[in-house]
Parts: sequence; C-alpha cells; structure tokens
Amino acid sequence: MAFQRDFLLPFGEAEGKVLDLAKAIPAEKYSWRPGPGVRSVGEVYMHIAGGNRLLVMFAGKPSQEELVKMIRGNEDREKTVTEKSKVIEQLEASFKTVHEALAKATEADLSKPVRFFDTDTTLRGIFLVISNHVSEHLGQSIAYARMNNIIPPWSRGPSGQ
Repeated sequence: MAFQRDFLLPFGEAEGKVLDLAKAIPAEKYSWRPGPGVRSVGEVYMHIAGGNRLLVMFAGKPSQEELVKMIRGNEDREKTVTEKSKVIEQLEASFKTVHEALAKATEADLSKPVRFFDTDTTLRGIFLVISNHVSEHLGQSIAYARMNNIIPPWSRGPSGQ
C-alpha cells in the first residue's frame, strides 16, 4: 500500500541509523549522559524501544490503565536494561513490532479514528508520530556520539574515519 511504502522510506532510514549507531557506540559509553537528570546513551535507546511499543498499542485502542502500565514499565526498563546487547535486542524487537503492525494495517485501519492522549488522529497519524519520535531521538543519539568522539558509521569516509 502507498502509505506503508512512503512511511518506510524515512522510518527505515532512521531505524537503520539508530541500530547502526547503537552498535557502534562502545558498551562502556552506554551509561554516559551529558548532565545530571538527562537520559544516558542506553536510556535513550531504551526510550526509543519503549516508545515504539507504546505507540503501536494505539492500534488496539488501549485503556488508560494499559497505557499507564506500559509507560511505567518503559520508565523502569530505561533504568534497568543497561547491558548493550540487551538494549540492542530491545531496540530490534521494538522495530519488528512496528513493522508487523504496519504490515497488517489495511487502508481502512489506517484511516480509523484514534484518540492519542488529548488529540484526535488516525492510526496513520500514530505511525507518523512513531517515525518522528525515532528521528528525534536519533538526532539526540548522534549528538551524544559526537560528544564522545564517535563518528556515526554512515558519516565515515571511505577509510572508515
């Protein structure tokens, strides 16, 4: 379908870059944060994973209780899932969840009204929020990497530098 194809162009690029950068950042840098009270490298990636899972829930019209439970669980996972391999595993699984939800969504599903917190949208709108959220935190993780003298893999020249 046209929407899925169009969505996957920017989303796929952001997904690939998030995963490439998550893999390129050394494990010892996953606890680095630019300042007190700001998410660490690992927490940013867990936030992306949690956001993907949370936002896909809107396809099924979750109850307020389900949303609160997921939000709290995501917040807990951001603090407790800190090992690089586990963080990457969570990221990959969350992206798979988005792809599966998108693949099974019909045009009629995409056009169905969705209440997104205090905003009316459609399932199509939710997918756009997912893409925007991933891109926002991709930018954050690029800044984190560069602050730690890590060049994103796609920015390296032919010699790898």
